Amino acid sequence: MIEFFFDCSSPWTYLAFHNIQPLASELGAEIIWRPILVGGIFNTVNPSVYAQRETPVPLKARYMKKDLADWARSAGLAIKMPPTVFPVNSVKAMRGCIWLGKDMVPFATSVFEAYWGADKDISQDAVLAEICKKAGIDEQKFFAGISEQAIKDQLKANTEEVVARGGFGSPTIFVNKTDMYFGNDRLPLIREALKRSKASAA
Repeated sequence: MIEFFFDCSSPWTYLAFHNIQPLASELGAEIIWRPILVGGIFNTVNPSVYAQRETPVPLKARYMKKDLADWARSAGLAIKMPPTVFPVNSVKAMRGCIWLGKDMVPFATSVFEAYWGADKDISQDAVLAEICKKAGIDEQKFFAGISEQAIKDQLKANTEEVVARGGFGSPTIFVNKTDMYFGNDRLPLIREALKRSKASAA
């Protein structure tokens, strides 16, 4: 089993979200999607992210842009870094993922593509309404749903849970509850962990 804690506002999560699905399918592993707010994590345990954004190391920043472009090309994805609005407030989009539950993947895919591929501001209701239309979701029900207290509480609870389990950003991925991995580039290690798990269960 894979638990995938994610926020659509993260570029590395965009890549990992796309890349982990065929991997899980190939190895017969179930993915439990766990929407979070990465800003909530940074505020709680990883504020150094904000300092890095304010005073980036130029050489490192330039390489990161190339690294993202390389990974995106490898995955066959369009990515613009940074988007026009960055960082973006993803709270409504992530509440939408919670509200949709097991049906969140097409919506989350469209959110990632709109923000990272098409450079659209996913904090805006008009953009989210467009995404709902694309994903076949009733937009009135969507906006009513994401304003429910239970949905807000669940997003907060997911964010607090990943921190309590040792997470410090997005994507945070667990194999079989306790084996934690962070980031898109850890997928080869996740593949190995899943294979080991499968072999020991055989």
